[in-house]
Amino acid sequence: MVEELVFVNFWSSPFGCRVKIALEEKGIPYDYKEEDLFNKTSFLSEINPVYNKVPVLVHNGKSICESLNIIEYIDEAWSDRSPSFLPSDPYQRSQARFWADFIDKELYEASKKIYRCKGEEQESGKKELLRILKLVEGELGNKPFFGGDNLGFVDISLIPFYSRFYTWETFGKFSIEEECPNLMAWAKRCSQKESVAKSLVDPIKIYDFIFYLNKYLTK
Repeated sequence: MVEELVFVNFWSSPFGCRVKIALEEKGIPYDYKEEDLFNKTSFLSEINPVYNKVPVLVHNGKSICESLNIIEYIDEAWSDRSPSFLPSDPYQRSQARFWADFIDKELYEASKKIYRCKGEEQESGKKELLRILKLVEGELGNKPFFGGDNLGFVDISLIPFYSRFYTWETFGKFSIEEECPNLMAWAKRCSQKESVAKSLVDPIKIYDFIFYLNKYLTK
């Protein structure tokens, strides 16, 4: 049976970028469908009726939703393909899931205050963002990647946000490289991998998108 795999996404989504990196890492062929989040189709509500948002992976007619869940699904459904994203050791696997979940819950929400707010609220968001990044940098330590020598679950969860570093720094007037040098070195190392390089969105495009979106939202 020929497998049907459709990846539904919106171009700027860091969560969708995770899925693309995972598919590229495994070398899995797929069809891509761009969804306009400002004019959502009925197809999106059909494949993700609970949240009605991207990313969604449709495998042989069955929908898999939420980016971290999708990455685990890819890892398990194509376990015959290298690399494996999660460690085989139960403790290490639990730690990878913990940090990916931490990034998922904390990073995106904190970052929004930097470009949506001003004054004290923006400064509060910047402090919270740096607190999160430094905690994550501490977990990385001196390892090349979070899982050791190879790109893994936590790396795939975090690296899409590298495209937003420029936006955060420009709006917040700070330097991530000065604050978190090891994390920045890790990001540059990740971006040298083909799967990551072809999946990351141009930081300038992200900045322009967020800048004009902010103007639209504040009208």
